[in-house]
Amino acid sequence: MEIITSAQNPKIKRLLQLQQKSSERRKAGLFVVEGIREVERCLEKGYEIDTIFYLNKDLSENVSEIIEKNKGIKLFEVSPAIYEKIAYRGSTEGVIAEVKTKDKTLNDLKLSENPLVVVLESVEKPGNLGAILRSADAAGADALIVCDPLTDLYNPNLIRNSTGAIFSVPCVACTSDECIKFLKKNNIQILTAQLQDSELYYDTDMKCGTAIVMGTEATGLTDIWRKAADAHIRIPMLGITDSLNVSVSAAILLYEAVRQREA
Repeated sequence: MEIITSAQNPKIKRLLQLQQKSSERRKAGLFVVEGIREVERCLEKGYEIDTIFYLNKDLSENVSEIIEKNKGIKLFEVSPAIYEKIAYRGSTEGVIAEVKTKDKTLNDLKLSENPLVVVLESVEKPGNLGAILRSADAAGADALIVCDPLTDLYNPNLIRNSTGAIFSVPCVACTSDECIKFLKKNNIQILTAQLQDSELYYDTDMKCGTAIVMGTEATGLTDIWRKAADAHIRIPMLGITDSLNVSVSAAILLYEAVRQREA
């Protein structure tokens, strides 16, 4: 078994490039997953692991089982100094994997009878996207659609903040125009979260097929979404601020849909 002790090792250089550059992820068709739970979840959802880097002292029974069941995985032990260099979260779990990407399109989405979909326009912070995925997973959403994205769906910060929800919630990137046509074709009502010309979110029926659409905190949604909307909704703001973090807003609106559907 090869033990990697040098940061100049080509395998380590490639791993760091995959972590840091979306262009490298697209070129290689690989992304990086850190942590035992996340690695297990990506395998459960049908993703294929290409390579695992691990600290020998942290090679748990779970990881040993993963390796045993997936014979084609390339395996490299790394020294503590190298793991500290390549890990986002320190050496608590000692496992980092390079995983093959799965690029889904709108046509790949399998929707329920009354789908609940989250749509994000030009949201750029991967941490927010990861947090929204956690809420979407918890609320049983059918999909998350990112329109005109400013970050890729395999950004390491997104994956880390989603705690594995990136693998359970189908995610698609497309243009706003493509998304609107898809929603209309599938009879999914479009609810845009905006302050202007809007009604309180809990006064809006979300029991039918619903897409909750949100934009950036700085600029909100563009006119294409405002015009396409079936209704404009808002969260009441009773203090001095006029907006919430987009991930907080998403959680509130998603759970209103859950409340209505379970009432």
